[in-house]
Amino acid sequence: MALQDRLRPLVDTTGPGPRAVRRVAGLDVAYAEDSDRLAAAVVVLDADTLTVLERSVVLGRARFPYVPGLFAFRELPSLVEALDGLGTAPDLLVCDGQGLAHPRRFGLACHLGVHTGIPSIGVGKTAFVGTFDAPGPARGESSDLVLDGEVVGAVLRTQRDVKPVFVSVGHGLDLAEACRHVLALSPRFRLPETTRQADGACRAALAAAAAEARTTG
Repeated sequence: MALQDRLRPLVDTTGPGPRAVRRVAGLDVAYAEDSDRLAAAVVVLDADTLTVLERSVVLGRARFPYVPGLFAFRELPSLVEALDGLGTAPDLLVCDGQGLAHPRRFGLACHLGVHTGIPSIGVGKTAFVGTFDAPGPARGESSDLVLDGEVVGAVLRTQRDVKPVFVSVGHGLDLAEACRHVLALSPRFRLPETTRQADGACRAALAAAAAEARTTG
């Protein structure tokens, strides 16, 4: 908690954001059932076509317990290792998690952005903190996610009449820019294609590792 408080002033929440986003990365971590084994995936997509350009997956073990609000300390080491495995650094990071929408305004997306210097966005499937009114039913409609009287994110409808996602700034851009990127990355489904691809990659890696263990064990 003290480290989060110390690093929080380093977060840039005003932008102007990445001037040219050509390579956008989705980051996610999957955990094996009843085990501390994990797979961390970074999948890089072409920002215009959303085709996959590169994947980097790291298998490892969680070295930090599950503590709400300290999730970055559980996932960051493996995600950074996966990022280091890329041939070319991405222009934007899209995390399956929170940025400013966090009790100390320093979620996983903030930590990754500050650590790497790459602009970052948090996209959560549910709200971790704050209150909000439901956005309108149309794609692109949004409402404020508010914590202690401060707007910490946006509740964004990416598909008509489908549950919204919870977008918050990680680092290096403002909230409006973050929402524009998330909408562009979600042309067909509720979740951004970055999240869908990273989720699939880490789950596939865990399944392959489990199958290999059964074969050799």
